[in-house]
Amino acid sequence: MGAEPLERKLAAILYADVAGYSRLTGEDEEGTHRALSAHLDAITASIEKHNGTVLHFAGDAVLSDFATVSDALICAVTVQQDLKERNKDLSDDRKVQFRIGVNLGEVIVDRGEIYGDGVNVAARLESLAEPGGICISESVRTSIGNNLPLDYEFWGEQEVKNIAEPVKAYSAELKPGATLPAPSVRPQAQRPIRHPIVVTAAAVVLLVGMGVIAWLQPWVPHEESDKPSIAVLPFQTLSDDPSQDYFSDGVTNDIITDLSKFSNLLVIASHSVFTYKDKPVNIKDVGRELGVRYVLEGTIQKSANRVRINAQLIDATTNRHLWADRYDFELDDIFRVQDEITNTIVTSLQVILTEDEQGRAGVRHTEVVEAYDLFLRGRTYLRGTKKTHLQARKLFDQAIELDPDFAAAYAEKSFTYFSSFIMPMSRDPKVVKGALEAAERAVALDDALPLAHARLAWAYFSTREHAKAIAAARRAVALGPNDAEAHAQLGNVLNWSGKPEEGKLYVERAMRLNPHYPYYYLFYLGQSHYLLENREEAIELMKRVMTRAPYFLPVRRHLAVLYTEVGLLKKAKAQTAEVLRIFPGASIEDSRARCLYRRTPKLLTRFFAGLRKSGMPEGKAGEEPMSM
Repeated sequence: MGAEPLERKLAAILYADVAGYSRLTGEDEEGTHRALSAHLDAITASIEKHNGTVLHFAGDAVLSDFATVSDALICAVTVQQDLKERNKDLSDDRKVQFRIGVNLGEVIVDRGEIYGDGVNVAARLESLAEPGGICISESVRTSIGNNLPLDYEFWGEQEVKNIAEPVKAYSAELKPGATLPAPSVRPQAQRPIRHPIVVTAAAVVLLVGMGVIAWLQPWVPHEESDKPSIAVLPFQTLSDDPSQDYFSDGVTNDIITDLSKFSNLLVIASHSVFTYKDKPVNIKDVGRELGVRYVLEGTIQKSANRVRINAQLIDATTNRHLWADRYDFELDDIFRVQDEITNTIVTSLQVILTEDEQGRAGVRHTEVVEAYDLFLRGRTYLRGTKKTHLQARKLFDQAIELDPDFAAAYAEKSFTYFSSFIMPMSRDPKVVKGALEAAERAVALDDALPLAHARLAWAYFSTREHAKAIAAARRAVALGPNDAEAHAQLGNVLNWSGKPEEGKLYVERAMRLNPHYPYYYLFYLGQSHYLLENREEAIELMKRVMTRAPYFLPVRRHLAVLYTEVGLLKKAKAQTAEVLRIFPGASIEDSRARCLYRRTPKLLTRFFAGLRKSGMPEGKAGEEPMSM
């Protein structure tokens, strides 16, 4: 029997992307993200108001389709007018501006997404548009005629990437003094669920340089009815000073970390809960989306040396409040209050603690509040670039100077060195040495700190000591049985060590703990399937990674290898060509120099045979924007 024909339809496609996003984030990551979040919310609302459907978010880009060209073009003009108003009081170098492309074409419809040249042309038109402008295809121009009060300028035939024929392009803008018609009224079809925006968190090392803000599909969890499950929502900052967010975020993270130590409790990772930050939430929806029964929410107000925390524990299935309390205290008591909140949750949910967990509960890693404050500030810089990681290291060093026994500060200092190793991969032995020394110091100071062992695992990984990396990662998971990043890290290291069966289990567990998981979890899972020779599953997972992180070279290299193995040589060569476009220094020799697979013929021969077959040149080692 032949394959079923794919569903196709004619669609008006709108594709929008931020102009100069990398520059904006490099100059002010948090400010740019806040502006981008607001803009994306406004664009999404406008798309829905104009009878469109948001289909996909990739980084800072939005793909949507409309039933009519008029709706798509009216929406595009409305969006640009709204963004112009939002940007009017900002200097030119701080404006977050979108380019928009609109095309009318046939598309393939599959599992709620659209594919094909119709989409590709819209994306290419977007790249031709001016910042704050709109570029449309001839099919749109012909279809719309003179039905809208717009001025059009013909830009001629444009040669665009990966489109065989030149594209006739036009600019479109509202006539001076004209007014757009109101959106048409249509029956509302059921729309796909949109998921909240996710900012990079602890593992920013894999996101740097891409401006990646992933819109993620939650993993559907298996039932774990024998364990109570909880999500700690980001504590809301009541201070008028937005710079105080680091403190409330830090307290939230610390409570999650404390709860993650308990094996008889399922705790959702901070990466997932922070998708709800600064957004109105429905507790029942949160429970359903994250697969938990209980939700903790609260507020923090910090003024000078005084702190006020309001916290409440809610049963998400009934909206019933199980416990609520208010804490008004001096900053010096912050650790006592965090411990009290953690202990109250454990007691309220009747969590059974092991003997070891009873000993670890309530253990603090510094009693020096000033050092703790510097540590929290330093962690905020781990969401940025290589440059911001250097700023983070300075703050961790200052914290260590105030408290030489601050193990967590040493652990995060190690991570700043590891990030220098991995983005791009550094061959400076001082970087690896710095990562190893700081992590070993953290473990020596506090052998019960999961973070210390996790950072030691990365340090050993950077020296390709796979057995030691696995041992350290296992210890991190044992100490933090609910730590999603520790599980994902162990799964990753096991994969690179040639143990994909076990690696896959840990990655899947990480996905349960972090339902709004970052894109690299998908890469880890795809790599497990690649190593297990489940090629079709691996290809589908790798393709999902690529849509979210198009500049992440490891996924393109692995896709190139996989395509050669299933006989799709043209697609394999296309992936290698894209690797060479992004990183002209790519080669077999360079890939071998940075390849982190354990040095065994079975692992390496297969991988490099596939790369050669895909057209990767032999070449020599160089520098690339993102390591493998």
